[in-house]
Amino acid sequence: MIAFAQNFLPRDYPCLIVGILMLAYWGRVARMAYKMRRKTGRAANFIPTEPLGKTLRIIWQPIVWAWIVLPIIAAFRPAADSPIIQWLGVVLAVAAFLATLSCWRRMGKSWRMGIDPTEKTTLIFTGPYAYVRHPIYGLSSLLMIATVMVLPTPLMMFVAIVHLMLLQWEARREERNLSRLHGQQYDDYRSRTGRFFPASVRAYSANEALMNHSSAATKEF
Repeated sequence: MIAFAQNFLPRDYPCLIVGILMLAYWGRVARMAYKMRRKTGRAANFIPTEPLGKTLRIIWQPIVWAWIVLPIIAAFRPAADSPIIQWLGVVLAVAAFLATLSCWRRMGKSWRMGIDPTEKTTLIFTGPYAYVRHPIYGLSSLLMIATVMVLPTPLMMFVAIVHLMLLQWEARREERNLSRLHGQQYDDYRSRTGRFFPASVRAYSANEALMNHSSAATKEF
């Protein structure tokens, strides 16, 4: 009886922790989208209005589910032979998750997870956004890398590659859309910050950029 019960107990705790962490991560995303829908009538573009965005969601959703489920399933199998690397992955995942919570709070009502070409939200330039244009995507990349550290199987690596490629594609699509909506203001910001990770130790300042433009316009005049 004891041996039978032990088969239903987790044996790989790093996998279990990361699986639960990813369940909490994507559960928080769904909850934020639901709250946004109740307040504004829109679910933060959880299902994008544009055709390409909808197609990407069809591809992306199985990747997200695999990201959650695979570590949880692996937690009930014999533990891996690299516990140090696994626990380092857990530490990285927890740190990235906590940092993502901070980014979500910083975004506030401007948070979106898809593109609506007709919607113009307020640009955020403070906190991590003063250094990185897509800190949430950068942290999502770190979360995926941490998951592979914990569960380095071929299937998990495939999930990671697809997710990272989709993040790159989506980030570039968002930047083109924001440039179209906000024009020079966003283009200046884009030229002075990194996409996923900081390009400079100097924080971007919207006021400083505005003063530089005013100064340049005066000189030209």
